[in-house]
Amino acid sequence: MIVLKSNHEVNLIHENGRLAAKVLATLGKLIKPGVTTKELEDVAHRLITKENGYPAFLNYKGFPASICTSINEVVVHGIPDNRCFKEGDIISIDIGVFRNACYADIAATFAVGRISKKAERLLKVAKEALYEGIRKARPPNRVFDISWAIQSLVEKKGFNVVRSLTGHGIGQELHEEPQVPNFGEPGKGARLKPGMVLCIEPMINEGGFETTCLDDGWTIVTKDGSLSAHFEHTVLITETNAKILTKL
Repeated sequence: MIVLKSNHEVNLIHENGRLAAKVLATLGKLIKPGVTTKELEDVAHRLITKENGYPAFLNYKGFPASICTSINEVVVHGIPDNRCFKEGDIISIDIGVFRNACYADIAATFAVGRISKKAERLLKVAKEALYEGIRKARPPNRVFDISWAIQSLVEKKGFNVVRSLTGHGIGQELHEEPQVPNFGEPGKGARLKPGMVLCIEPMINEGGFETTCLDDGWTIVTKDGSLSAHFEHTVLITETNAKILTKL
């Protein structure tokens, strides 16, 4: 069942979204060679809890950290540790905030120092795909109109969308209906209605779309070892368009 959100719930999600965006922006400024993902984890945890929030991912189905930090070939769900960034890495940071019985979720991928031209292009296309999907997130479109907009842009640029993971609804639960795939046939899926709140999150691979999970049970990587980028916003469907709830 897809839950339409009240104005009060939307305001709470928006407040959490602004906090998540603030934390993500702070972490982005800290990224440089020699910094560890554990250092980013510690900063994020401190900033979220300082604002009376709770890191949404911490202990979620057993996940052992407050944020997801996914380097290079890691698509999503990377666990922060003492590995140092190297010049030329790319790092996806995924942050969730829970406060006042509501969730918000955001992600972005950052360059560590100077990166290759192809990696630059991967990040650019992944971000473009996010906003292309958001542009389609309006009535009377359907969920898969978002999916097709993302897929068609990404494949036109020579990359592939991950098919084993999707965006999702969000609100009083971190993951709600509907699922929002990054590929699919336009005109399919649930009709978009005002009051829906969705996480749109393209995950884009430099190589093939296939993924595999590491032995830790969490870390999803590209099967061919190619780079992957991930961008995400929480958005509200209004009468005419999508309002981004996760930006400063």
